[in-house]
Amino acid sequence: MLLGILVLAMQVDATTLNGRFSLNGAQGKRIARNAVVTLYEATEFAPIALATTRTNRSGRFRFDIEKNISNSVFFLSTSPRSGLRYLAILGTEIPESAVINELTTVASSYSMAQFFRTGQISGDPFRLRIASMMYRNIVNPNNGSVSRVLLQSPNADETTTLRLTQSLANLIVGTTRRTFAKNAFLQITTDEYGREPMDIAEGLANLARDPAKNERWIYYLTRFSRAYRPILQSRPDQWTIAIKVNDSGDKDIPFGGTANVAWDSWGYAWIANNVTQGTAQSTNYNMVLRPDGSPADGANGEPVSPIGSGGLLGVGWGVSVDSKDNIWFGNFGWGKPTSQTYPTQFEGGPNGAGSGSVSKFNSSGIPASLNGFYGPFRVQAIEPDIYDNIWMASLGDADNPVGSGVWVFKDGDPIDSVFSLVDPVDAPFGVAPVQNGNAAWMTLSGGLAGKYTSYLTRYRLNNVGELEQTFKEQVGNTLKTVTVDFSGNAWVASQGTSSVFVFSPDGRRLGEFTGGGIFGPWGLAVDGEGHIWVSNFGEIAANSDYNVGRVSKLCGANPASWPPGKTLGDPLTPSTGYTVPSAGDQVLLSNGDPLYGQGAPPSYVPMMRQTAVQIDAAGNLWTMNNWKPRFNIDATVNPGGDGIIIFVGLATPPPSQY
Repeated sequence: MLLGILVLAMQVDATTLNGRFSLNGAQGKRIARNAVVTLYEATEFAPIALATTRTNRSGRFRFDIEKNISNSVFFLSTSPRSGLRYLAILGTEIPESAVINELTTVASSYSMAQFFRTGQISGDPFRLRIASMMYRNIVNPNNGSVSRVLLQSPNADETTTLRLTQSLANLIVGTTRRTFAKNAFLQITTDEYGREPMDIAEGLANLARDPAKNERWIYYLTRFSRAYRPILQSRPDQWTIAIKVNDSGDKDIPFGGTANVAWDSWGYAWIANNVTQGTAQSTNYNMVLRPDGSPADGANGEPVSPIGSGGLLGVGWGVSVDSKDNIWFGNFGWGKPTSQTYPTQFEGGPNGAGSGSVSKFNSSGIPASLNGFYGPFRVQAIEPDIYDNIWMASLGDADNPVGSGVWVFKDGDPIDSVFSLVDPVDAPFGVAPVQNGNAAWMTLSGGLAGKYTSYLTRYRLNNVGELEQTFKEQVGNTLKTVTVDFSGNAWVASQGTSSVFVFSPDGRRLGEFTGGGIFGPWGLAVDGEGHIWVSNFGEIAANSDYNVGRVSKLCGANPASWPPGKTLGDPLTPSTGYTVPSAGDQVLLSNGDPLYGQGAPPSYVPMMRQTAVQIDAAGNLWTMNNWKPRFNIDATVNPGGDGIIIFVGLATPPPSQY
């Protein structure tokens, strides 16, 4: 698969960039005159200055350069006065035109937040390319205006991101006009080590990584200008820039209960999608998104989203990518598929009652089998270990409860599989291989609604290739996922107790943690500093009629990354978690219909009940709108949430996943 932004042939054809440095207000116009502008190429170390020029009286400038394509990214920078720096990310190719202004600076600082920690933008080229794609979701790089992504559904005023972004641009306008505003902003946007940023661009990157810090004062500083409109009408609880995406690639097949996401080595996002939108029935379709959240359309050998082959049927939680770029899906398969007649020649496989299977695709979206692999039943979590053994948590057949337990495809071979069965009431859900392979933790949920006892277990592949249970302990209630951090600790989401447990590699319980907005936790992710991100489903009880989605962050097991005064398990998010409210418009599906359908009461909850939270190569945090927000209605007739929320630059990317 060749995607132009990710695999690049170096070119040396001369090119011309016509640019404009354009700031708002009389003071801004004076600053933009005769300003020094530098064109940089980012590297893993200090960026390389390729050319420098000055603006004319109208802020215009021009570069004539030979190198026009980079394996990393180009960017523009100008610092006309002390503490004032303005940026624009150009991406992998030098464009014909570009603008530097307040909006491009906000978009640059947020999209590059994880690579902007030492006063300069630097990092792995692949990660920087992914970050530059997210930049374009915020701003139009050619003219410096707000991007179409933010101006239209499912963003616009269906979320607060458009207004929040423009409020931050107004903050920059205020710091340009008023020295005290600039100094105040620099003082309240210190980094993780308490260091004051050198300029407003660096301060915004610090804010992107810690968006709830001094949120009241940030809001105060945004009120000094209204050059950009519309703006926030009230103080937010944090300053996250969150992009909602819900284009599957086919308006007749919208998202229906996104559950989990995994990335291949090209940065494509493979989405587990539960149901046919507007029903409680299995869908035959999953989605494949580019790194910026737009649907893959088959260009240059990439897959075509949505994909509806390979035996897919109601994929639940289960999606992962192995080291060979094979994509694995677990088919939970509930209800009766409504979008197509399922192949009848696959005896014992997915059917209306939901017996399940496993599907495998290559990175171009070509299935390894027409009907999936028979073997495990109703798989939830599915994860490869370092040897590409595929570990699966299987609930068992819905009509004939056999196969409930842990399954392993040795070296990814479904024919060479082993399993260890448990009582079907245990309902296995999460699985997480250990760091050195040949063993994995597994959660026994006690049922999707927590009717029975929950346990954390551990299995290993012994010397003769058989599975042995080496650990089992009762813990929590309605356990969901489990993940392993860099120290080998197992973190467990307990939905029924609204808490997260952690166990040492040898099985000692190290703690149970709450706070930071944790509310019915489901998904877990470990960031590059070892901290734990939690996605929250909300209450499972039927008396919970309404829930606003949120993500939380807990202090991980790496003391070097602990903020002052914090220790293992302490919350690092506010009591609300990180949320995405509406700015006043109701939530719409990708086809323009209201979330609950034509004629139904409107919904104003863009961030819904969350199942997965995952971190991409650039530190963008992806969270899944799995269920709609009103449990009493959704539990039986219309559960499938809409789309995905992407928090830009929020989390430290894992170090070795890509």
